[in-house]
Amino acid sequence: VFQEMFKGECQYLNGTERVRFLARYIYNRQQLLHFDSDVGLFVADSPLGEPQAKYWNSQTDFLENERAEVDRYCRHNYGVVTPFTVDRR
Repeated sequence: VFQEMFKGECQYLNGTERVRFLARYIYNRQQLLHFDSDVGLFVADSPLGEPQAKYWNSQTDFLENERAEVDRYCRHNYGVVTPFTVDRR
């Protein structure tokens, strides 16, 4: 059995003042590459991830889409869940 997995993660510091988006691409329990919004590029974590990272970094539209996830995904979801999480304290 082969397993391919994607994990998207938002890290918040002081509300939405400082937000970081991480996208991890995992194959058979090994992280091949990741996207870090602080870096703005895909980074290979293993030799198997190098060709994919190089290819995705060459695709400007795809790269811009990943960079926009901080606002479109993280900040948006923070606003949606804040009334049920942060504001309940």
